[in-house]
Amino acid sequence: MALASLSDAQLVARCRTGEDAAWNELVARFSRYVYGIAVQAFRLSEHDAEDIFQDCFARVYEHLDKLRDDSALRPWIGQLTRRLCIDRIRGSRESPTAEEDLPLGVEDSLATLDEAMTVHEGLAALSSDCREILDRFFAQDQSYRTIGDALDLPSGTIASRISRCLSKLREALEGKNPGLEPV
Repeated sequence: MALASLSDAQLVARCRTGEDAAWNELVARFSRYVYGIAVQAFRLSEHDAEDIFQDCFARVYEHLDKLRDDSALRPWIGQLTRRLCIDRIRGSRESPTAEEDLPLGVEDSLATLDEAMTVHEGLAALSSDCREILDRFFAQDQSYRTIGDALDLPSGTIASRISRCLSKLREALEGKNPGLEPV
C-alpha cells in the first residue's frame, strides 16, 4: 500500500514503528498546512514561518507517542502550529499580546485552510484520472477543449467526466468536515 493512500491513523502507526518513509509522508502531507497557518492566518514572515515549521515538526516527532487519537493528527498539528504562532507573535513584542491583538481574520483563515486540507484528502481518495481532470479544470483553469486535446478525448466526454469525478469527490467528502457546505 502506497504511503500517500494511508489514513492519518495508519500513517501515525507506521511512524511510531520508526519507519522513515512514513515520517517523510507525514511531513509532506502536513507541510503546506503548517506553513499556511503561519503565513496566511497569522501573517508571519517567511523566516518566522520556516522556524514555526521546523519547531512544529520537531515537536510532532518528539510527542507523537502522546497523541491520544491517531485519527486526530491534523487537528493536533493545527493546534500545535497555532500555539507556536501565537508564542512567536508574543515573543516579538515588548508587552504581552492579548488574543484580540492577533491579526484580523485568523479564524477565517484557519477554517479555509482546514477546508482545503479536507478537499485535498478527498482528492487523494479519487483515481488518478479523476484527480488529473479536476486539477486541469479547477486548478489549472483549462478549457474542456484543452483537456480533451491533452487526454485525446472529446470535449463532451470531459464535461461528463468532470461531473462524475465531482460526484465521487462529494461522496469522499461527506461527513469529513461538517463546516463544508454541500456543492
